[in-house]
Amino acid sequence: MGQTEIFESERPRLVRLATGVLDDHAEAEDVVQQAWLRLERTDTEIDNLPAWLTTVTTRLCLDRLRSRTPVPTAEVEVVEVEPDVADQVALADTVGVALQVVLDRLSPQERVAFVLHDSFGFEFPTIATILATTAVAARKLASRARAKVRQPSPEDELADWEVVDAFMAAARNGEFDRLMRLLAPDAAVTADAAAVLAGTPERIDGRDQVATFFNGSARAALPVYVDDRPAAAWFQRGQAKVLFDFTVVDGVVSGIMFRAEPELLARVARRDGGTKCL
Repeated sequence: MGQTEIFESERPRLVRLATGVLDDHAEAEDVVQQAWLRLERTDTEIDNLPAWLTTVTTRLCLDRLRSRTPVPTAEVEVVEVEPDVADQVALADTVGVALQVVLDRLSPQERVAFVLHDSFGFEFPTIATILATTAVAARKLASRARAKVRQPSPEDELADWEVVDAFMAAARNGEFDRLMRLLAPDAAVTADAAAVLAGTPERIDGRDQVATFFNGSARAALPVYVDDRPAAAWFQRGQAKVLFDFTVVDGVVSGIMFRAEPELLARVARRDGGTKCL
């Protein structure tokens, strides 16, 4: 089997790996494509191509993580790794939204060590090779990250707007399991009279039913503020038509109210993430 055939057979695994580290599927695909370009430019004979691709992909992910902070990084250098690296990858369940927020606050090396070991089953000598450090240091990085994940500080808790935006993203993308994780067991949807007239359900009770209703929907909804509360709204021709007014308790959605009173919609302000659009 030639290099191209091996790469194509490895591509799905590499994309899963990069997505696990970066939490961005599109960026992961871009990283894997960069790994392919590196392979095309490499004249050195490669004994274990899957292992080489794993190392390059992970190093490129590490560079992407570092580039999210104003810290200059060096060019990725490829180092040969243990022969059985490719066999060590075991895709774990997608981490929850709260965990992802904590991961975003880890240092790049902590995040890579934690994700590779705890989510993908890499051994510390392999992680050390990828991070250009020692196995002891790699173990300490993962341990430090694990402590932060298991006992997050108050500032690591999800902000209400992060919960709202994560819920709406899961709804648009049809991520039913993530919707379920973001909903309280007794979550309910209600609506005012104006919203019902606009076509929304009057009431939906229970996490399963709410997740089912939102799964794959709300594609025209945008993040907004209303009276300084993070929310979402369905827009038509640039005008907010129905507000999704969230109640967030302990990091999960306990209630959503569809509201369409004109005086309320007039107070809706678009936002970008947690920031109001001016």
